[in-house]
Amino acid sequence: MDYETMYQAYQALEKSLKDKLKGLTKLQKALGKELESGELKSFPKDIAATQSTTSEVSEVLKEIEHLVSGFDARAYMEQGYYATQMLDICDEQGIDVIGEFPMYEMFPFTVRFDVENQEISIDRKKIMCARPASLVSRIQNSRDKLMKASFNASQFANELANAYDLVILASNKQPESDVYLQTIYKYLVPMSRFKKDYDQQSFAFDLARLFSSDMTEVKDGRSYQFGPSRNNKKAIRILDHEGHEHFLATIRFFS
Repeated sequence: MDYETMYQAYQALEKSLKDKLKGLTKLQKALGKELESGELKSFPKDIAATQSTTSEVSEVLKEIEHLVSGFDARAYMEQGYYATQMLDICDEQGIDVIGEFPMYEMFPFTVRFDVENQEISIDRKKIMCARPASLVSRIQNSRDKLMKASFNASQFANELANAYDLVILASNKQPESDVYLQTIYKYLVPMSRFKKDYDQQSFAFDLARLFSSDMTEVKDGRSYQFGPSRNNKKAIRILDHEGHEHFLATIRFFS
């Protein structure tokens, strides 16, 4: 049984539970009014109906418990059914995802499955989420939130230019040479403890936003140009604002 099949069965039971609880609330109010007014003619009938409905609620709860306990969440994740359903949902919703179980990239997030602990990590944040649709929705909402966050393309481009100049000096490269973006990142975030606050995926996301911006020059008047690489291990994968995939490997600043 996949999660959505189980959840649909639950929803049918949930409707039954809601109806019975609604009826129970109505009976409870009737009992209260009867006792308040002293009109006890209907009390025996209503108390009996309340007891009967309470028993029915208990039976529905047992069915729900049996349904959920019968769902093997560990096997669902371990045997790859979770990931398969997640990929199907991403495909239906046009959400970009690459990778293989147990690790995927849903730009700009890295998603890892930990079968042993029944956890899923979104970058470094661990969550418990047995429903693929909920996970995809959570990631999509997080990405939308990032996209809406303010971004100063000019400031980021100038920071790249400063790091670029340091690399040129340190490596005795000729001015206007191509420099790997991965090297630029090391100069932007030189200490490992800072990488926790600004990891390579965050860097890739900022590159994507700069790539999609109208920025053409930095403050000293130089232009910049991204470049590819024959070795994709040296490239940083991004998605532009239209969701198109690009592999950026180098950058150069030139007059």
